[in-house]
Amino acid sequence: MRCPFCKEEDSRVIDSRSADDGNSIRRRRECSKCGRRFTTYEVVEKTPLMVIKHDGRRVQFDRDKLLKGLIRSCDKRDIPTDRIVALADEIERELRNTMEREITTKSIGELVMEKLKNFDEVAYIRFASVYRKFADISMFKEELEELLREKREK
Repeated sequence: MRCPFCKEEDSRVIDSRSADDGNSIRRRRECSKCGRRFTTYEVVEKTPLMVIKHDGRRVQFDRDKLLKGLIRSCDKRDIPTDRIVALADEIERELRNTMEREITTKSIGELVMEKLKNFDEVAYIRFASVYRKFADISMFKEELEELLREKREK
């Protein structure tokens, strides 16, 4: 690592600690030439995750859009915001762990529904009604019957 003071390329690590809740490593370094100390941070490089829309367009994954959809689904439910944020984190982590650089909106929607089904059934039905574009009450009924059938089988 290049010294920010004298530009020497040789430095040694004198201390390493976890930072940012384990998402990065803070390193204290000492320059071998001038002896001055400086701090660096090491983080995992995130490759962009691209979303393939229904019309074939590609856009960068937007975590805020995911979170807004989850919050909307959980509206007027007694669910703490930190649990909803944790669910968004879990979904994003699972999407990134696929190691795919591109993912379809269909895959994202299905994963969100799978996670919501175990998280909160009302939020699940709300999300499903928008995601699957329920046109009438019979579509709600079919989804509810499927949810009840799965619940009985557990």
